Amino acid sequence: MTTSLPEIVAALIFGIAVLHTFSTKLFSHLAHVQPRHAGLWHLLGEVEVVFGFWAFILILALFWLTGQTAAVDYLESRNFTEPMFVFVIMVIAASRPILNTIIGLINGLARLLPLSPAVGVYFLCLSALPLLGSFITEPAAMTLAALMLRDRYFSQRLSPRLQYATLGVLFVNISIGGTLTHFAAPPVLMVAATWAWDTAFMFTTFGWKAALAVMVNALVVTFLFRQELQEKTAEARQDHTTATPITVAGIHLVFLVGVVLFAHHPAMFMGLFLLFLGYTEAYKQYQSPLILREGLLVAFFLAGLVVLGGLQQWWLQPSLTSVEPSVLFYLATGLTAITDNAALTYLASLVEGVSDEFKYAIVAGAVTGGGLSIIANAPNPAGVAILKSHFADESVSPLGLLAAAMLPTLVAMLAFLLL
Repeated sequence: MTTSLPEIVAALIFGIAVLHTFSTKLFSHLAHVQPRHAGLWHLLGEVEVVFGFWAFILILALFWLTGQTAAVDYLESRNFTEPMFVFVIMVIAASRPILNTIIGLINGLARLLPLSPAVGVYFLCLSALPLLGSFITEPAAMTLAALMLRDRYFSQRLSPRLQYATLGVLFVNISIGGTLTHFAAPPVLMVAATWAWDTAFMFTTFGWKAALAVMVNALVVTFLFRQELQEKTAEARQDHTTATPITVAGIHLVFLVGVVLFAHHPAMFMGLFLLFLGYTEAYKQYQSPLILREGLLVAFFLAGLVVLGGLQQWWLQPSLTSVEPSVLFYLATGLTAITDNAALTYLASLVEGVSDEFKYAIVAGAVTGGGLSIIANAPNPAGVAILKSHFADESVSPLGLLAAAMLPTLVAMLAFLLL
């Protein structure tokens, strides 16, 4: 099959965009040392802007190479349901009634653990919440975990080592923690219907292994940094939040569940979201400012990835189908770091007649590598958007994240390969 010029140009632009994501720390630093052009450097340093920015460059290139009609037709052929869903679920999950409810549950569970409150809550944020993502979806779990970690720990000026170790474990655990069911993890959603995978299959084939890896990762990082957690969070052991009436919290939970149930139907979940906005305005005394800006930036990032990724099939699919399943697991894990893991599994679902070993290898590899970079898993940009203000230069270093995610990724690899 002959590769067209637009596909080659799209691959080059995609490569530049990936390199740009690894350079955002540099642009954020330039914004501080060159204040004259700080606005431009801040824009280029926003990781959530990167793929949307280069998606616009791609569309301009398609205008030139294929003409207006073809370029517009390509853009309209893209499915933007996932970016829209992540935006909606982020905003609802981060609302004060939902957050207060989860904080209360986590604090209650922490009291049952043989750990101090500061250490116990930290452990549960990195274990219980990622596993909860199998039921409320990974983006919602990421939003809740990142907000709790931000308010209780990152706001206490943690050391860079603890910041990146936490981020690495959080991203890996969210990615694999959504595999207990067939509807919560984006890479699983791409293949579940095509391959007839249900929740029972997911739990017995992937879920229990992922749960074990999640617990090991959370235990290791909690043990290694237990002393700093005790010292840095001594003043944050009580969460001072305004009480939310149970009816208000219940209605928010109904909105959250409704959006999850209709995650594949944007007309439904967007309608619910608009009704949710009206409800929060009517009862604003129980609300905190909604994270609309953060949610929109994350949606912009994911929409850009959808546009750029749509023209990468010509080289990605042969890469996946030309190797044995034993090698495919490692290849998928590595490719996930430079693409979106859902894109990999979607391409795999288009291949007919593949073996069960192929199916297991591609999905296990895709979720295993979901913490290696900001673009590896759809919820990752949401975590970065919430936590990045507490990092140096208000930017997360992609290389720092990659290094921090190596050990928890290895634990996930061992779980899926040996168990």
